[in-house]
Amino acid sequence: MRIISGKYKSRRLTAPKNLPVRPTTDMAKESLFNILNNWYHLQEIVVLDLFSGTGNISFEFSSRGNQNITAVDQHSGCIHYINKINKELEFDINTIKADVFSFLEKHNGKYDVIFADPPYDFNEEQFSKIPELVWKNSLLEEQGTLIIEHAQQTDLSHLPNFTQAKRYGGCMFSFFER
Repeated sequence: MRIISGKYKSRRLTAPKNLPVRPTTDMAKESLFNILNNWYHLQEIVVLDLFSGTGNISFEFSSRGNQNITAVDQHSGCIHYINKINKELEFDINTIKADVFSFLEKHNGKYDVIFADPPYDFNEEQFSKIPELVWKNSLLEEQGTLIIEHAQQTDLSHLPNFTQAKRYGGCMFSFFER
């Protein structure tokens, strides 16, 4: 895993092998951040990273100067790793160890970008619950974007507020807006 741009550009990070994760590929992450960089001033937005795993996406935002990031994952090893890198690189990522669905049910923050990278083997009901809870609790700012990463075999285009999907290798990003 590599940080693509910003203060720690080209920095390689190696997560412990025992974490139950599938980090976003460097190619897909670079493409995603090219899109986001055209839509937002990345240093100024508020970011929620759901199913954060290794913290790959949070680290990329932090390296680009963002200091308003919350990373949520239920695995204590993942949270421990994010906190370790957070301290080493002097990032300011707020980590929360919680089940993402329980977190979304009770949370009432506001975000410009919500990125969710759930397990690719989620069923349709599990995938659809993510935007459902985001809309139910009004977690996105007016011009905010929800991005869900998933396998190319998964189609989320029928869900409310879907705007587009982008494919990078075997990875898809589905975008949703208010």
